[in-house]
Formats: sequence, C-alpha cells, structure tokens
Amino acid sequence: MTQPKVIAFFPEASYGAALNCVGIAQELRRLGARPVFICHPGFRGVFSEYGFPEYQLQPAGSDSQTDWTDFINRHQDAFRQTPLEQVKSYVAPTWEAIVDTAIAAEEPLRQLLAQLKPSAIVLDNVVMFPAIANAGVPWVRVVSCAETELPDPRVPPYLSGCGGEPGPEWAAFSHAYAKAVAPAHKRMNAFLAECGLTPLPLSQFLENSPFLNLLLSPKAVRFERENPLDPQKFVYLDGCIRQEAPYTLPHFASHQDAPLVLASFGSLGAMDVSMIKRMIGVFETLPYRFIVNVGPWRDEYSRIPDNVFLESWFPQPSIVEQSSLFIHHGGNNSFCEALYFGVPSLVMPFCWDGHDNARRAQDAGVGRALDRYRWSDGELAASITGLLDNPALHDTLATNAHAMKEAAGVTVAAKAILDLI
Repeated sequence: MTQPKVIAFFPEASYGAALNCVGIAQELRRLGARPVFICHPGFRGVFSEYGFPEYQLQPAGSDSQTDWTDFINRHQDAFRQTPLEQVKSYVAPTWEAIVDTAIAAEEPLRQLLAQLKPSAIVLDNVVMFPAIANAGVPWVRVVSCAETELPDPRVPPYLSGCGGEPGPEWAAFSHAYAKAVAPAHKRMNAFLAECGLTPLPLSQFLENSPFLNLLLSPKAVRFERENPLDPQKFVYLDGCIRQEAPYTLPHFASHQDAPLVLASFGSLGAMDVSMIKRMIGVFETLPYRFIVNVGPWRDEYSRIPDNVFLESWFPQPSIVEQSSLFIHHGGNNSFCEALYFGVPSLVMPFCWDGHDNARRAQDAGVGRALDRYRWSDGELAASITGLLDNPALHDTLATNAHAMKEAAGVTVAAKAILDLI
C-alpha cells in the first residue's frame, strides 16, 4: 500500500501565515497527502488543534516567542508613525531580527527536514531559509502578505502604503527603504553565500521558488503588472480560507437584531488596550452589535457596553461570515477573509503590509482606510455607518465573494502542490 506523501509546511511565526497554511493543509489532507507543520515553540498546539503533526523548531540559545514579544514592546511607539518614518524605526530593525532568526534556525531546520524526508516543502515566510532550498525536493513559496511583496514597476513599493501611479512618492520610499535595510540585506546575502546559494537582489530577502509560487490576492484587489507573472509558476488563489467549526454568536443585552461588526487587530494589535478602549467608547453610541478580539488582555477591560462582546480568541472565518463589517489592521488573511465573505473592510493599519492593504481597500473600492490613532469619535462612527449603509458596495462585494468561492483557492493550491510531486 502506497504511503501518503509528506508535505512539510513552515509558516512564519504569525497567525496570518499559520492559519492560511492550515487551509491549504486541510485540503491536502482531504486529497490523501500527509501535511505536517514545522513551527516555532510559541505556536505549539496551533496546528495540532486542527489534527496536524507538529515539529518544534528551537534555534539554539533562543526563546523565539519571548524574544519577539520583547522586540515588539521596544518598538511599539513606531506604530504611531507613517510608513516612511517606520522604515528606520521599525522595518529595518525587524529585518535585522528576521535575518538573525533565519541564521539561528538553519542547522536545526536542516536536521529536521532530513528526519521528515518530505516530498515537498511549503514556505510561507518573508525570508529565505537555505536548508529548504538545499533539501533536494521541490519547495513552494506562499505570498500571504500583500501582493506588493513581489516588486514590479507598476506595483507600489512594499510596505509603503502608496497608491496611485509611479512617481516621486514611490521613488522616495524605495530609496529610503533600500538604504535602511542595506545592512540586514548584506548580512543575509553573506549567509546565503555561506550556504551555497546565490545573492538576492537589492532589498529582497526571499527569492521566488523555481517550482511554484502561490499568491492570495483576490482579483478585486489585484494589480495590473507591467511584467506579468508566469502563470505556470505563479498561481493566484483568490484567497485561501481555512475550515473552522461554526461559531454561535453570544446574546447581546441590547441591539440583539442589529448588524454585527467584528473588530480584530491580530496578535500584535490587541496589545494596544487604550486604543481599543477608546474605540469601544464609540461602539457604545452606535445601534449595532460589536464583537472585539482583545487577545490575552481580556482582564484589562472592566466596563463593557451592552452591545459589545469581548473575547481572547475567536474562530475568525466563522464570525466574519456572520458579520456586516470587519474592522481590522490590514493583515492579508483578514483582508482576504472579508472579501471571501463579501464583507466591507475598515482598515486601521499599524505596521508592515497593513499599510499596503489599507490603501488598496480604499483604492479598489472594497472598504475604507482610517489612521489607527488620528481619528475623532465622529470620524470613526461615520466610517462604520458609511460602510454599513452602502447597498451598492454590498452588491459589489457579494458578486466578488461568489467569484472567490467558485475559484476554490485551497483546492487550487493543494492540487498545484501535488502536481509537483
């Protein structure tokens, strides 16, 4: 009897990438493969909860979860800055930390891959791990950040939050970005050379896979590229939504039959308790129901309005499906889930590709962008009401949602991976 093919997934230590990979893995399992997950210690249990084997990657002398939490605590003031200001204060230090992680993970990752003997490796990350390129099996790059991660003359610079047409704003950001990340990029290329790999182009930390590259970007927000991607090696998934158990909505003491709004800012954004409390103060004045993801800081909230429900974690797709509006930070997973279920987005970004998705939501007419901190109560209330009371927008989003479901991104991804082996 033929043994199932082992597909090793290695997502970065973020819930967006991790749960996106879960969706693909669920479909691979349904099709008869054996997906397994290589994960950082801080993600212990995330994948086994969905029934997948987990293999912990523990770089020598590192507590990755503690190190990352400390890093965010040191740099969270940068979340109040513009994307251009963040290049020096947040983006460059983040790349330095990411390169450190890749170097420290190399030997334990090489040993683990030798033990697992996968038929293919799926990498959902922003940095190259030489052990994957040197494993002797096909590897797949998943672009679960914004499509801006793959450069093109007609695509705004990655992490810039720029829109419109190429011009001075794009050039200024690209110049500042290249200068700021140059030291980390130099270290990364030296590391790649030590491992027998070719250097990467300026400002890039991960090469395209020569086998297969999967992009989440739905057609509604996709860019028109000057240099089209080869459809044989670059496959758009139109989203990639995991299967979750149904979620029964709580009973609200007021506005029980009103439209539902979900607010969730990811694992990093939930730490900003004071900002979320300020938002809840606005929610209390509106005739809607609100579910708010507050992460592990649930005990910091003593007074909760009757039309607001707080929790530390939710099966997000199951709630987005029942919502009329999704307020989020612009993480690509959240953005794609909103589009998949035909829900408008109010994007309040604070870092990384959230800036790109906020601008794209507004430019593509599928939502609005709002500065994370510089808003008045009236502006937040008007943004929420305007997105909810917009029949034309909801019709457009419903049409797009139908197309995304018909596209069956997880099935497309799983079959493309199986075709490699």
